[in-house]
Amino acid sequence: MKIALMDSGIGLLAAAGAVRRLRPEADLVLSSDPGSMPWGPRTPQDVTALALGVARAAAAHRPDALIVACNTASVHALPALRAELEPLLPVIGTVPAIKPAAAGGGSVAIWATPATTGSPYQRGLIRDFAASVPVTEVPCPGLADAVEHADEDAIDRAVARAAALTPPDVSAVVLGCTHYELVADRIRAAVRRPGRPDPVFHGSADAVAAQALRRVAERAESSGTDPVGASASRLTVLLGGAESALPAAALSYAEGRLLAAVGTR
Repeated sequence: MKIALMDSGIGLLAAAGAVRRLRPEADLVLSSDPGSMPWGPRTPQDVTALALGVARAAAAHRPDALIVACNTASVHALPALRAELEPLLPVIGTVPAIKPAAAGGGSVAIWATPATTGSPYQRGLIRDFAASVPVTEVPCPGLADAVEHADEDAIDRAVARAAALTPPDVSAVVLGCTHYELVADRIRAAVRRPGRPDPVFHGSADAVAAQALRRVAERAESSGTDPVGASASRLTVLLGGAESALPAAALSYAEGRLLAAVGTR
């Protein structure tokens, strides 16, 4: 089995780590284009063009599924990616976990990039899945870039600013950018309030990894094949389409270190 993941940068590490934990034998292809970051402020047309380039680089390695491990790319480019790559290659997008967060019945805070916060896309998800609960949209300027470069001071500042905008009585926090999942523990500590229960955190990595594996299993069953991995799983890293090592910043996070334990080619 070979699973490809794409993102602008290292935000894909969270979903890649989830795939690795669920299927340690699977080969992974990580395709990103950090030189074009950030994607959030770009036009939908630019995001689509960049996402198609990153996806094509991953598809050239003939994976069994492609995870779009980027909220911005999922919002703007998913139809174009599916139009070009499916049905030969299943494409799985990333959706903020607003529905399960709202299911708890309490108030919800959605941490997202400034471009996503207040967007028609996010407002639509809130309308469809969280209309019955109080929702606070929390913009997090600079946080994704700080995580991308493992800039500890910038991460602390961005998290503190967003935590100050998060109501103290929230029951659930949605991490609406894949980069944020890499620093979930720091966000959790920042929103903790003395005397109040800790909010439940909702990311997308586990759900999108499980969905990708389900799609692969369904295709294997329909074709009568067995999607097993090699005895020693392999990791292929593509930066701007060229094979490379994991970026140094990736090793600052547990998910990056997990993946680095696998042979890179």
